[in-house]
Amino acid sequence: MKIFLVILAVVLLLVLLVGGKLVGIRNELVTQREAINAAWAQVDVALQRRADLIPNLVETVKGFAKQEQAVIDSVTKARAALLGARTPQERIEANTALDSALGRLLVVVENYPQIKSNENFLRLQDELAGTENRIAVERRRYNETVQRYNTSIELFPNNIAAALFGFARNDAYFRTDPASRQVPAVKFVTP
Repeated sequence: MKIFLVILAVVLLLVLLVGGKLVGIRNELVTQREAINAAWAQVDVALQRRADLIPNLVETVKGFAKQEQAVIDSVTKARAALLGARTPQERIEANTALDSALGRLLVVVENYPQIKSNENFLRLQDELAGTENRIAVERRRYNETVQRYNTSIELFPNNIAAALFGFARNDAYFRTDPASRQVPAVKFVTP
């Protein structure tokens, strides 16, 4: 009888230890999942700030470069897509399109020196540059948070708890657009 009680106590102790460990892992995974949501919210705030600045930038450029309507329209459409996106993945894709459209807009600006000297444009461009830096920082933090979570759910014994409690991998990373990897050609013209 004593042996039975000892065995029962050992089994009960093991169940409590394993159960406690699983609950601890689950709580840590919940914390990491919420950290992803918080990091995404910060990215979203920075993206919204940029989207709010764009109409002012577009209006300033419109006044100087009426014949560049196609570029201006692409920026406006990309901004609308960003504002209409609902999921992180949709916002990431819309953001990539907006990055491309803004790049084309800045090329237009290079062709119109009077825009570059306009005080309103310079202020907006500075605001946009600061916002782009914030976006880059928040994207990096978001990707690091997602990576930390994905690593955590793959590690043993966390993978067992993740499977038991329904935690799934999150693949909504910000990635570099392949076109942006091309190095621009710089040519100096000598008189």
